[in-house]
Amino acid sequence: MSMTRDVARAIDALRRGWAIAIQAPGEPALTLLPIETADPARLAAFDPDGTATILLSFGRAETLRIVNQRAAAEPDQPVTIVRERWTDFAAATALADPQLDLATPMKGPFRSIATPAPLAAAAALRLARIAGLLPAFVAGGVGAEATITPAAIDAHEDANRLAIVTRAHLPVAGAENAEIVAFRTPDAAGEHVALLIGQPDGRPPLVRLHSECLTGDVLGSLKCDCGPQLHAAIAAIAATGWGIVLYLRQEGRGIGLVNKLRAYALQDQGFDTVDANTRLGFAIDARDFGVAGRMLTLMGQTQVRLLTNNPAKVAGLATAGIDVVERVPHHLPPNPHNERYLATKRDRTGHQL
Repeated sequence: MSMTRDVARAIDALRRGWAIAIQAPGEPALTLLPIETADPARLAAFDPDGTATILLSFGRAETLRIVNQRAAAEPDQPVTIVRERWTDFAAATALADPQLDLATPMKGPFRSIATPAPLAAAAALRLARIAGLLPAFVAGGVGAEATITPAAIDAHEDANRLAIVTRAHLPVAGAENAEIVAFRTPDAAGEHVALLIGQPDGRPPLVRLHSECLTGDVLGSLKCDCGPQLHAAIAAIAATGWGIVLYLRQEGRGIGLVNKLRAYALQDQGFDTVDANTRLGFAIDARDFGVAGRMLTLMGQTQVRLLTNNPAKVAGLATAGIDVVERVPHHLPPNPHNERYLATKRDRTGHQL
C-alpha cells in the first residue's frame, strides 16, 4: 500500500474513533486512540489493563499545569502523562478539550513522564491537525486499524506534490478580467486555487496569500477581517492591472474549521486568538506557506510584490524560493467585534503596516 493510501486510511480511522499505530525509525510502534472520537467501550478494549498513557501537546499540558516549564516556541510538541486509575473516558475527554475547563476545573494530579516514542508522538499530533481533530490520544494500547510512519505523514503535506489540474476564465465582483487556476495533490482532499487578475505586463505581480475562512469569506463574520481583506485585495490588484490572489485551504491558521470554531468558543471565555490555539494544543500558526510558493512557481512567477502585514508570509515565500521584491501593507479599519483580534495579531504575532 502506498504512503498516500496509508495516511488516508489512518485519517479515516481517527475520524471514526479507531486506533492506529505510528512506527518511527529506531522507536517502538506507538498505538494511539483518538480521545475526541472514541468512546468508553473503545477505550476499554484499547486499554483493558488501564496501563496506557495520555498523549497531549506541550501547550495543552502547560495549560493544565502538568509540566512546569512553558514551551512557548513549540506548543504543539508532545507530552506523555500517566493515566491514573481515576482517568476514565470522561476524565480523558476533559484533559483533551479546553472548552470543558470551566465545567471541570479540578483535574489531576497528573504526572508527566518521558515519551517512549517521541518521533511517533510528534507525528501523531501533526496527524491530528491534518484530520481536524483535537491533538490528544490515549497511547500504548492494542488493536490498531492502520500503521503508518512519520515520513508518510510528512509526504501527505509535501507542497512539491502540488500540480495544476484545470483553469478557466472567471469574472468576479471587482475584477471581471480574471482567471481561476485549481491545484491538487494526490494526498489531500481539498484543492487550493489562484485567481489571476489582469494580464502579465513584465512587472512582478501584486500577490495576496489568503487563507480560507468560511466564517469570514462566506458568512460575513465580524470577529475577523478575512472577508474584507479578500475583497480589498481583489480591488487593489485590479487597480494595479496585474496580480494574483492565492486562496489557500488552510482554515483557522491551518487547524481546520472545527478547531477554529473551538478557538472561537475559547475567545468567548476571554482568551485571545493566540492563547486559544495554544490551549487547544496547536501551534500559534500551523500554516504552510510553501504551498503558496509552489503555486507561484507552477504559474511561472518567482518574483512578487506581496500584499500583507504578516512577516511570516514573506519569510515563508522566501524559504520556498520566491523573491518578495516589495511588501505592500494591507490595512483595513477595525470594527467593534475584531478590534482585540487585530491588536493581538499586531502585538503577539508581529503583524505590521
